[in-house]
Amino acid sequence: MRKTVPPLPRCRPLAGVLAGTLAVAALVLPLAGFAQSYPDKPIRLIVPAGPGGPTDVPARLLSLILPKLGQPAVIENRAGAGGAIGARAVVAAAPDGYTLLVGNTSVFAVAPAVSASAGYDPTKQLAAVAKFSESYQILVVRPDFPVKTARELVAYAKSHPGELNYAHTGPGGLPHMTGELFKSAAGVDIVGVPYKSGGESVTAVLGGQVQMTFEGITILLPLIREGRLRALAVTSRTRTPLAPDVPTVIEAGVPDYEVTTFNGVAAPAGTPDAIIARLNAAINEGLREPEMQASINKLGAIAQPGTAAEFAAFIAAQERKWAAVAKAANIRID
Repeated sequence: MRKTVPPLPRCRPLAGVLAGTLAVAALVLPLAGFAQSYPDKPIRLIVPAGPGGPTDVPARLLSLILPKLGQPAVIENRAGAGGAIGARAVVAAAPDGYTLLVGNTSVFAVAPAVSASAGYDPTKQLAAVAKFSESYQILVVRPDFPVKTARELVAYAKSHPGELNYAHTGPGGLPHMTGELFKSAAGVDIVGVPYKSGGESVTAVLGGQVQMTFEGITILLPLIREGRLRALAVTSRTRTPLAPDVPTVIEAGVPDYEVTTFNGVAAPAGTPDAIIARLNAAINEGLREPEMQASINKLGAIAQPGTAAEFAAFIAAQERKWAAVAKAANIRID
């Protein structure tokens, strides 16, 4: 009896297999070669603010780190529209790793949450590269104001609804949002009063025009140490080594209250992962150097090395948070 031999499985013709392999290689190899040769020209750092400010200085420090990749980093200040002009310039740039955005909390999270006219979506049109630094704000009052803790302030505000004013730097700015989050989380009725800058906000507290403000550690610490302002609470989740004696707002009984001020780096969406990884590794290596950490500490911040994916998730969470605050407080600046 003859045995039936089962048919051999049909195979793709060798020419077809080779053609498919070569097609994939034609796409992958140029990208790999491009990433390996990166960078072969200067890298532009777009700063969406003027020279010398709290966003520009971290960019200057970053420009000391990136040349270790073999090319200089050139800073380009593009101020205007609350940082939106600079952010839009990076979104429109080629995704090749040669144009990077050095932004802060407002640019990456607050501005898109409060303004439809910001013109960019940080989670869709930007690729997170690395978080550079992180800091917090401090809630302060004049020493003669009749409260000594944030818990006492909350109690005072509840017994004097609508009578307490807090200074901020304008509608939709981070200090404004910080105050509105405090108002909501603590269940108090306080009124925001806009000023042109953080310096003017602090001056308003010193002069007694308003009772309180939330501002950055760098601005406030000297005044707190001189006894000209009283620190009630810091906006970090746990006490910060930058001001270890200042309790948190959470310690004052306001649950889950945290406001982070951060600086970080992003590239246009579509930038190759290999280039993002190379930039991230170089930045993190620089952030771990003691001299760089000391320079960042002088800015009232702490170096924050981490992966690009962690920074992307952080930006997304921050944008969701501030969008919710803006919606609850009916804050729109369009």
